[in-house]
Amino acid sequence: MDETEFWEIVDRTREAADGDPEDHADLLVERLAQLDPDSVLDFARHFEARYNRAYTWDLWGAAAVLLDGASDDVFDYFRCWLIGQGREVFEGAVHEPDALAELLDEFDPEIDGDGEDLGYAADEAYERLTGAVAPELGIPPQPAEPAGTPFDFDDEETLAERFPRLWERFGDGRDLL
Repeated sequence: MDETEFWEIVDRTREAADGDPEDHADLLVERLAQLDPDSVLDFARHFEARYNRAYTWDLWGAAAVLLDGASDDVFDYFRCWLIGQGREVFEGAVHEPDALAELLDEFDPEIDGDGEDLGYAADEAYERLTGAVAPELGIPPQPAEPAGTPFDFDDEETLAERFPRLWERFGDGRDLL
C-alpha cells in the first residue's frame, strides 16, 4: 500500500461516516478487513509513522487550544483524529499548527478531536482477518519527547500568542489580548 492509497482509505471512510469519529473508526475497520493482512499492516505502518510525526509541542499546544486543555492521552487521541481528517488537514497542521484555524470547517470539542478508536482500527482489522494480534510494525518508536520547544499549555497568554488564529476562532471567547 502506498501513501496515496492510505489517504484514499482514510478519506473515503471519513466521508462515509459524515465526520463522526466513532463511525469513522467502525467503517475503517470494515474497509481494512476487506484487504489482505499484509496490506492492513502497511496501513498500520503509514498510520503509525504519521502519528509519530505529529508528536510536536506546537501541535500539542494547538490541541490544547481546540480542546481547552490536552493531557497526554487526550493529545494521543487528538493525533489519531488529526490523521483521520485527511492528508490536507494533517499535513497543514503538522507544518503550521495555527493553520488549523483555516483548515477545519467546524470543530466541536464534544465530538471532534478524539480519534482513539481510529488508532486501533488496523489492529482490530488484522485480528479479525487472522485471529492473531498484529506483529510489531518494524518502524521507529515515537520519540521520548515531542519535537520542538516545550511551553506551558496552561498559560493562556502564551497559547494566544503562539496560535493567534486558533485562539481567535476556538479560544472559547477567552479574550486575553
